[in-house]
Amino acid sequence: MRIRFLATIAVLLGTALPAQSAPVQSAGPVAAKPVDIIIYGCTAGGVIAAIEARRLGRSVTLVCRDGHLGGMTTNGLSWSDTGNHRAIGGLALEFYRRVKHHYDDPAAWVQAPRPARGENFVDNEAMWQFEPKVAERILEDWVRSEGVTVVRNRPLDRTGGVDLRDGRIVAFRTIGGQRFAGHVFIDASYEGDLMAGAGVSFTTGREANATYGETLNGVQAKNAESHQFMLDIDPYRVAGDPKSGLLPRISAAKTAPDGSADAKIQAYTYRLCLTDVPGNRITLPKPTGYDPGQYALLKRYMDAGYRDFFGKFDRIPNGKADVNNFGAFSMDDIGMNYGYPEGNDAERAAIAQEHTRYQQGLLWFMANDPGVPEDTRTTMSSWGLCRDEFVANGGWPREMYVREARRMVSDFVMAEPHVRGIKSTPRPIGMGSYQMDSHNVQRIVDARGFARNEGNIEVPVKQAYPIGYDAIVPRRGQATNLLVPVALSASHIAYGTIRMEPVFMILGQSAAAAADLAIRGKIAVQDVSYPALRARLDGEGQVLTLND
Repeated sequence: MRIRFLATIAVLLGTALPAQSAPVQSAGPVAAKPVDIIIYGCTAGGVIAAIEARRLGRSVTLVCRDGHLGGMTTNGLSWSDTGNHRAIGGLALEFYRRVKHHYDDPAAWVQAPRPARGENFVDNEAMWQFEPKVAERILEDWVRSEGVTVVRNRPLDRTGGVDLRDGRIVAFRTIGGQRFAGHVFIDASYEGDLMAGAGVSFTTGREANATYGETLNGVQAKNAESHQFMLDIDPYRVAGDPKSGLLPRISAAKTAPDGSADAKIQAYTYRLCLTDVPGNRITLPKPTGYDPGQYALLKRYMDAGYRDFFGKFDRIPNGKADVNNFGAFSMDDIGMNYGYPEGNDAERAAIAQEHTRYQQGLLWFMANDPGVPEDTRTTMSSWGLCRDEFVANGGWPREMYVREARRMVSDFVMAEPHVRGIKSTPRPIGMGSYQMDSHNVQRIVDARGFARNEGNIEVPVKQAYPIGYDAIVPRRGQATNLLVPVALSASHIAYGTIRMEPVFMILGQSAAAAADLAIRGKIAVQDVSYPALRARLDGEGQVLTLND
């Protein structure tokens, strides 16, 4: 995997990435004796799991790899991918209601005019758009009021740091040597690091369509029509001359047949929070080592007439925008993350650095390069990073958007037939409703000799669908006291609809509720009584069925 990743870097960039050291440790409390529930991963799903555990009267320690709460919910993913709002209940809905309560105060929205109510996505006394700093403040205040013990800057020691005895996790160790012991563990990380350290079965990449009876898994060259080149663009350094070599950020790999499996990963990005309010705007930074040649393909595309670069500058409160990928050459650093899921900490840091350099360079290029059309440069120059977001990080998000990494393989795997409603899902613990969504996986030269992206899928589901309890517990005999509500058991394309922040919150709450029942019964998580779990979730307002 590491050799293949480095080879990909060399092909697409022609430059080497510097190794990065492991994160620096900071002082903080350390669990001295076993607590009821240990949660690793301070994603929004992990935070909600901790709150649920405390409300059930359990001692709980929330262990963060880094220093902040919320994962992508507080790192720029502010235009929530919600799907059907009626499928969101329990503590997840409470979070979005807390967002609305914050913005109901006129003093909370002063840097730009407040848009019409419908544009705000306000319904059911909830609001679905917010500033990153507001989401973080809500979560911080919430865990404090619930009495959650939060331990920060404690990345898991991924070299044998998980202590297993008789199929159960006894404790895990962090890089600094701290040991966290508990009765039940929840892996709420995007990467599934605790799960992997516990020896639980997992996979990465894309399965073949034939594996789970799917139609949208594996290589998807024919179906990848969204965020695609809308014009024929020559991929070679000297147009028309294959011998001149490919432009940067195009892979020379041959595309496998549609529907076939591979180990490639959908693209990552940083979800930027930008503003066009002059008093809050930081000039876009020019990254060290900036190379305008990395954007030669985009320039060629613009020379041919492309002008839709700003299609996903989605407005959020106070004159800000959640900036996501849009189009064939945009915020996604396609093909540069294959080694991330199983890379060591230094390799992951190098990939994150590559994504930062790519996106900062892209923004600088669009605002300053004389080859970019003047109207585009003018528009891009009107945007900047926010002075009041990610302040300690210069306005840049702290965390890269890991859309997909490891996925557990349990006795039950959520797959396309389940989210389409073709197959029934046993023992529901929450619902999803967003479209089946994968970003592009690679940029290649097609059979006609033009640049083309592969892997993007955006196919709606017919209606909200249930997610089964068996998808968040390991196979029988594996880690009998571990629940995995984020890197859960799902195929690549099913994960593409499940992997939304509201759903992770829903599953985090359900995981903690199940952990409490496992402790009460002194049983494996695989043996938790579903009727008892369902009764509890119904009582807590989780939505487990929906007719439309």
